[in-house]
Amino acid sequence: MKSINNVGFIGLGMMGAPMASCLSRAGYNLVVHDADIQRVGVLAESLSASPLSVDNVAGLDVLITMLPNSDIVEDVLFSQKWAERLPAGAVVIDMSSSVPSRSRTLAERLRQLGLCYLDAPVSGGVKRAELGKLAILVGGESEVLSHCQSLLSVMGDSLHIGTAGSGHAAKALNNYVSATGLAATVEALQVARRFGIDPEVMTDVLNVSSGRSNTSENKVKQFMLSGTYASGFALKLMDKDLQIAKGLAAAVDYPLRLGEYSIGLWHQCAESVSATADHTEMYHLLDGNE
Repeated sequence: MKSINNVGFIGLGMMGAPMASCLSRAGYNLVVHDADIQRVGVLAESLSASPLSVDNVAGLDVLITMLPNSDIVEDVLFSQKWAERLPAGAVVIDMSSSVPSRSRTLAERLRQLGLCYLDAPVSGGVKRAELGKLAILVGGESEVLSHCQSLLSVMGDSLHIGTAGSGHAAKALNNYVSATGLAATVEALQVARRFGIDPEVMTDVLNVSSGRSNTSENKVKQFMLSGTYASGFALKLMDKDLQIAKGLAAAVDYPLRLGEYSIGLWHQCAESVSATADHTEMYHLLDGNE
């Protein structure tokens, strides 16, 4: 495989934009694209990048997708014919939260076109994306990962999970654990409040005890009790990831006993909020008064 110089990045949302910025600062020749053309113009200028289109994709060494779901990834690559215009040997890295089984199929479709594939979803939120310190969960061939290791290291630390689709499976399962833990933390805080324990004090209890979690350490005071609800990850996106985890469990014939309730609860709350509502808004959604 030849060295990586020319990188395309599709999807300049809250996570994609800072990830692309990390690549630009690292000196890659970056070309960018988003469904929001105005956003492309603004970010291309700020990142010293060029707009990417299906007409100039042929010069890329790597194409990164950071999109909402498998449907959109496949639409861009196949319906819009981006994949067939990539040069042989180019690598497609899907950093979206996609469906694991579809990622395996995607890897094979790209292989038939002479292209390489990694699924590499991320965890860590906007702040870690800005710092280039995301956790990157990678599925795909180890040789392809080795080739792309330096590129990925600009955005965070990668962990090779297994074959194609494994990264997306691990991401969905991680978010299932995170979401279920968040709901339990919120319910504990609401019970504590009703009993007369200040939620900040109860959070301190969790953080020095066995109930400590990413939620208690990094979300409760910062985004819930402050009322800002601005962690940068939408509640509806969490619901989407939980549905992926539910589908994965069904595909391997494993009953998610706790998951049935937790995933159902998140879905019910997701149905009641706007597309921009942050997932930390579960704090007030589960206050027991609704």
